[in-house]
Amino acid sequence: MWGWAFPDPTLRPAQYQRWWGLYVASAARYGWTWLADDAAAVAVWIPPGGVELTDEEEASLEPLLRDLIGSWTDTVLEGLHRFDAAHPRDESHYYLSLLGTRSDRRGEGLGMALLRECLAAIDAEGAPAYLESSNPINNGRYEGVGFVDIGTFAMPDGGPVVTRMWRARD
Repeated sequence: MWGWAFPDPTLRPAQYQRWWGLYVASAARYGWTWLADDAAAVAVWIPPGGVELTDEEEASLEPLLRDLIGSWTDTVLEGLHRFDAAHPRDESHYYLSLLGTRSDRRGEGLGMALLRECLAAIDAEGAPAYLESSNPINNGRYEGVGFVDIGTFAMPDGGPVVTRMWRARD
């Protein structure tokens, strides 16, 4: 998904560092950023009632994207609007903003183990959870821990289809 937004693979590592750095730093204020096994995997959650970015950080998105990807910015901003429009608003929930595993540790099950650990804490609160899956290969994994497909939306200009997934209160 985010390769679509940052299409130049030679620039992508530095772009990701700035882009995801903003989101991770913002989410850290909630204390729901989980790390596993020497930071080989990360889960970034936004708790019920929280927002991914502050108003000031939201205002910095367009200039940041213009600096990172230039003319592709308007398309990516449209994609971000689609994420926002698809986000459920009718029930308070935890939102999985980011789940990632370091490339040299993929395939070891670290991300899913971390996700299960997070979900146990969320279950202890009796809260539901929501995520968007931009990789269809992962949908079955998410279903395996209790998420269900609640619909899809497509990113603009041939971007990926994103699956919206909900996990009811346990």
